[in-house]
Amino acid sequence: MQPILPPGPATLPRHIIVVVTTLVVIAGIGVPAAPAGSGPPRAARPVPGTPCALLPHDNIWNTEVDDLPVHDSSETWLDSMHANETDLHPDFGPPDYGIPYRVVDRDTPRRAVRFTYASESDRKRYPITKGTPIEAGSDRHALMVDRERCVLYELYRVRWRGKKVTAGSGAIFRLGSNALRPDGWTSADAAGLPILPGLVRYDEVEAGEIDHAIRMTAEVTTDGYVWPARHEAGVDDPDAPPMGARFRLDADYDISGFGERAQIVLRAMQAYGMIVADNGSDWYFTGTRDKRWTNGLLDQLKQVPAGAFEAVDTSDCIVDADSGAAECPPEA
Repeated sequence: MQPILPPGPATLPRHIIVVVTTLVVIAGIGVPAAPAGSGPPRAARPVPGTPCALLPHDNIWNTEVDDLPVHDSSETWLDSMHANETDLHPDFGPPDYGIPYRVVDRDTPRRAVRFTYASESDRKRYPITKGTPIEAGSDRHALMVDRERCVLYELYRVRWRGKKVTAGSGAIFRLGSNALRPDGWTSADAAGLPILPGLVRYDEVEAGEIDHAIRMTAEVTTDGYVWPARHEAGVDDPDAPPMGARFRLDADYDISGFGERAQIVLRAMQAYGMIVADNGSDWYFTGTRDKRWTNGLLDQLKQVPAGAFEAVDTSDCIVDADSGAAECPPEA
């Protein structure tokens, strides 16, 4: 069973595995070498318009969890999230619904940002302009990828005050690194995780494969978190899932009756699952804002019952509590 971590100093996993990783630097991105005997890792699909893969191949976001054991709290968490009376809900769609992102370069102006939660934000200059797209609704996320440095900038609750920018919080991630946020820190998401690596993107569906976990929300989370999350925003309810909880679609759930593109999303949910990264409606999962999404695809995904999911125990995949690198044991 994966331990729930309360806010405070980092808690070491039960088993510390020391892994020596060889890094090959390609276009400024650290690409981990394959473990002996495993063959070369499959190259991650870069963000369109950049050479930047979203986190290293061995990051827990990019790790398949279909062979991992069911979490001891799976049924309890499912009950808390009303799984037997709820269906999946894609939190994106046409024509202007979802979380947008923008590709920037060295010529994009950098601006200082005034943060509400400054003590847990990366207080550096962000590549944001008046033309940067901002998510609609209350969260008002702004995501920017520097295609030359392969750095991800994310802001929460962005607002312009004349020529100045304010935000609730902000985080900067080097996409070639497995480093996590400092323990107890938020990010632009409540769980202290990056947002863009967990979004369903149209280019992935069009290419035929989503090869990472998907960001999801839960209405109520407990006041603790599990790896790789670094922050909680919950209540004193031990039956609710923690930030960082991971859920996968049951391998026996029949997806053959769905359309080809819906099957691509559902196969990712079976192989990689979904990670609770924020509070919101139960069983909502997030994608990018893209006018190419169709209601036909999204309506199919809304037919999947949440009861077809189960929570996964990823605790034995931890290499280091302060790293997102994963080394999961082989199937028993």
